[in-house]
Amino acid sequence: MSMPKLSLGTRFFLSHLLVMMVGLSSFIAMAKLSSPKMFVLRLEQLERQGFFTVRSARTYLIRGFETAWDSSAISACIVGGTTAGFLSYFASRQAMKQFKAMKEITQEFAAGNLHRRMTSSDVPEFNQLANSFNYMAKSLENVEKKRRELIGDLTHELRTPLTVVRGYLEELADGSIDASPELYARLVQETRRLERLTYDLQELSKSEAGYLTINLQPIHLEPILNSLVEKFADQLLEDGPVLQLDCPIELPLVLADADRTEQILVNLLGNALRYTEKGTITLKAWREKQVVWIAVIDTGIGIAQDDLSYVFEKFWRADRSRSRYSGGSGIGLAIARRLVELQNGQIEVESQLGLGSTFRFSLPVS
Repeated sequence: MSMPKLSLGTRFFLSHLLVMMVGLSSFIAMAKLSSPKMFVLRLEQLERQGFFTVRSARTYLIRGFETAWDSSAISACIVGGTTAGFLSYFASRQAMKQFKAMKEITQEFAAGNLHRRMTSSDVPEFNQLANSFNYMAKSLENVEKKRRELIGDLTHELRTPLTVVRGYLEELADGSIDASPELYARLVQETRRLERLTYDLQELSKSEAGYLTINLQPIHLEPILNSLVEKFADQLLEDGPVLQLDCPIELPLVLADADRTEQILVNLLGNALRYTEKGTITLKAWREKQVVWIAVIDTGIGIAQDDLSYVFEKFWRADRSRSRYSGGSGIGLAIARRLVELQNGQIEVESQLGLGSTFRFSLPVS
């Protein structure tokens, strides 16, 4: 039969008692061995000095001293043990308060209540533990909040194309509308939107979890920029915006992932084309100290100043109704920001409502 395990408070209490007992035992043992000898030496000194002669009473005095010492030692053990036991019990209870509070809070966390926090303590170590625990609790609360927001936004994003597809299919089933190439094209468009949303979510999940592969190596940006301008130029209408490239020939090599850099630019250029009906879209690159900046500058509808801090959040849109029909998933900029960070760069945005936007990101010079 195994011995029952002791709680931490009991271990604290017993450890204090053990220290006290060892200290008292050591003191008594040393005093028991040395005190009689010291007493005899003191008597001999007094005899040599001629104060008195105690040779005949020496044995009686030593026995009396030992009896008195034993009685005092027993009394000291009783009083000291009682006092030390009380203090040990009090100290162990005080030490266990923080642990009990943490136990209660973690149980509430498990039940879904993430708002509780630990109070500060006079003990520096416990105070550091409380601060670390509260930081962890705040992080968990933010993760849970973002998870709920993500589920809500994802439900909203999926509802629109699914409702459109179901509506068309129901009308086709009951004969309310006739099948036509235009109708099938609409169904294909909504299906592709669902595919893009699924792919973007997968990419964002990989990047946030650290599973996204980044192959950093020295690359030339000019071929990538020229290729993108040619690709997107084919998508421009005659009365649409003009796409132009502003890139110096002597642009240095950058330490980056060519595929991921192109993915970032595809997102930025796609947004620029989506929200710029007329004017210009400029893809610009330049060197600034030890980084190379790449910017997508458009003359589109722009973004309000109050909304600039949200543009890289998942599923955020300045104009939800417009974006819903333009085919955006709402997480392209969130993916772009994460890809830039994984390549040791930073991404920024400037915009004025009605005048256009500038999205730029940096990559380190190789």
